Amino acid sequence: MSDTTLSAHLVDIVTLLKAMGNERWFEILHYLSEEEKAVGELEELVGLSQSALSQHLARLRRDGMVKTRRDAQKIYYSLSDPRVSHLLTCLASMHGIGTDGKDAVVGGDSVTVLRTA
Repeated sequence: MSDTTLSAHLVDIVTLLKAMGNERWFEILHYLSEEEKAVGELEELVGLSQSALSQHLARLRRDGMVKTRRDAQKIYYSLSDPRVSHLLTCLASMHGIGTDGKDAVVGGDSVTVLRTA
């Protein structure tokens, strides 16, 4: 990869890695990688107040990681970039966790994963 090509994509790469480095953002992105979710669903899954969650979602939206869809009174969030989903899958696989939360097979071995409720 040439320096020019790297420079052109460096901001996007760093933004994506920053999101993956923030535990809350990572958790939100993980749940959205499963399927589109309403704000209320995400609230329950991540255990944040609507106000706190909205701030996190606004930042992820501003950074181009998530997009919204309105249906009457509900707002749904989903991943806006398939590369985010791909990176989440790679990271989960590296740690033996399937993106569906089930055990993953890594290197031919089944890995037991303990999940917290």
